[in-house]
Amino acid sequence: MTKPPRLAALLGAATLASLAAGSTAGTTGTRSAATSPSGNWGTTVEARDNGHVIGNPDAASRLVEYMSYTCSTCAEFARTGESAIKLLVVPRGKVSFEIRHMLRDPIDLTATLLTHCGGPAKFLGNHDAVMARHGEWMERARAASQAQRTRWTFGANAARRRAIASDLGFYAIMEERGFNRPQIDRCLTDEAKAGSLAETSQRDVAALQLPGTPSFVLDGRLLQGVHNWDSLRPVIERLD
Repeated sequence: MTKPPRLAALLGAATLASLAAGSTAGTTGTRSAATSPSGNWGTTVEARDNGHVIGNPDAASRLVEYMSYTCSTCAEFARTGESAIKLLVVPRGKVSFEIRHMLRDPIDLTATLLTHCGGPAKFLGNHDAVMARHGEWMERARAASQAQRTRWTFGANAARRRAIASDLGFYAIMEERGFNRPQIDRCLTDEAKAGSLAETSQRDVAALQLPGTPSFVLDGRLLQGVHNWDSLRPVIERLD
């Protein structure tokens, strides 16, 4: 489990200034359906308040994962519990599963902006693609030179995120998903979205007292001590 950072660690001065001025469009109350119900709730995704709800939005139980793309425990959960939930639990319509972001660092913010590229219809595929290559791009991050790290932390926000995407192979991942360079760059340079994501993350951490990633909230209640599939599975089984 990893702890959440301060907002200033994620955003540059320009984005922080826009937040202070109230430029947080999309932070609350946003819902857009990617698909309509087709008998299998596992194919339904809705964007909601900078998160994505998978399954029946009116399900009796709502499970929320607060995750980070730079969190190795989150990557492990994506391979184990997340797959099981999406394939075996969500399709029945009794439990919805929401993926929300607890942003930790500029790499995490960069990856998150990319997973939101293309709207809710593209989110799950983007999310799965980034998580599937987690070990590869995290190894590149650990092996980065000082010059690379300097590019990631100094200068204009847009240039920093493009440098991260280039150095860690995010461009290649998104191109394999069918996005071209101009589309990817538009997502990386969306300062309003970056600010909104960061503010929502900080708000959720404060409101729910989230201890780190991954954290799980069931029907509005933080599941204390539950940070992996082994500890979450018994909770899910009791919902059937």
